[in-house]
Amino acid sequence: MQRLLQSPAINATGVLLHTNLGRAPYALQQPAHASTVEFDVDRGERGSRQRGVNALISRLVGTEAAMVVNNNAAAVLLVLAAVAAGRGVTVSRGESVEIGGGFRVPEVLAQSGARLIDVGTTNRTRLSDYRQAIQSTTADVAAVLKVHPSNYRVTGFTETTSTAQLATLDVPLIVDIGSGLIDETCPWLPGPPPAWLDGEPGARQTIAEGADVITFSGDKLFGGPQAGIIAGRAQIVTACMQHPLARALRPGGHILAAVEAVAMSYLRRSVTVDLPFWQMASATLDDVWQRAAAIAPTWARVVGSEAVAGAGSVPGLNIASAAIELPGDHLAALRSRPLPIIARVRDAATVLDLRSVLPTDDAEVAVALAALTP
Repeated sequence: MQRLLQSPAINATGVLLHTNLGRAPYALQQPAHASTVEFDVDRGERGSRQRGVNALISRLVGTEAAMVVNNNAAAVLLVLAAVAAGRGVTVSRGESVEIGGGFRVPEVLAQSGARLIDVGTTNRTRLSDYRQAIQSTTADVAAVLKVHPSNYRVTGFTETTSTAQLATLDVPLIVDIGSGLIDETCPWLPGPPPAWLDGEPGARQTIAEGADVITFSGDKLFGGPQAGIIAGRAQIVTACMQHPLARALRPGGHILAAVEAVAMSYLRRSVTVDLPFWQMASATLDDVWQRAAAIAPTWARVVGSEAVAGAGSVPGLNIASAAIELPGDHLAALRSRPLPIIARVRDAATVLDLRSVLPTDDAEVAVALAALTP
């Protein structure tokens, strides 16, 4: 019988942020009580549902203000609508990307009411290209939009314009950093930042380099629920909060509470304890290998593997991992379990990568593998 409803699943694909499996695993916990989502307890009157996340995210990334919407596409849409409706926005031709599900930056921009002004070429865009468009008497440029390519890399004969360079222009700079890495230095991890994060822009660094406002996802490297986060100058964030679209794009109280909790985890430096994504990403290779060896049936073998962050984050960079390899295709049998296990087939063998499996699910995986026929 076909399953029609959502259900929990075990992600053994090696893709830590698997879009089809909900990206960052995160438990939403909301008590069955009334909530102060829009009530100011101190003053006994209506308050702002953005007040808590405003303070926490602003402190976390070093901005004047912040707010949360449904997802990152909504964040980009709202910022453009508030800043540039009816006017031009410059975008490098190399950054007019399409993300999963067929959503394209030019289409999101068009829906905001702004007018796309392409600058540069696919592989090379210079500061002078932006400046020429801004100085044009017909373009009426209201803002510059810089988009992190996220799910692909352009290599070879290339040239891009940095956030610091774009910040020297005379119009607001909007930077969509996409995946939501809070800080390139990863102060919540022991030691230096991991190699698989090489080149991924951090929110704090992007603001420090001069971006007026940034947008990013809540369910990628941030490690929380699906949400879009806007952070930057108070004037721009206030314009977003007051825009008519803000009500249509606002999240519910349970999402706001979850984003607040994630932000608190970063501020407390308890990310690797509180957030499952960072638990999986920061586990040592020895730990992952030992877990795989402990639950692999005798007729399987443990092999080296390459996991990936996924969801368009850090494309082309892998995370060393370990996997259980079973001869033959057992995908359907694993999916048919009450708690489905999603794996993959490689070279006529079923492969379960343990880096994307939460340690609390190891026992379930062991039972599932024991039930299979060699």
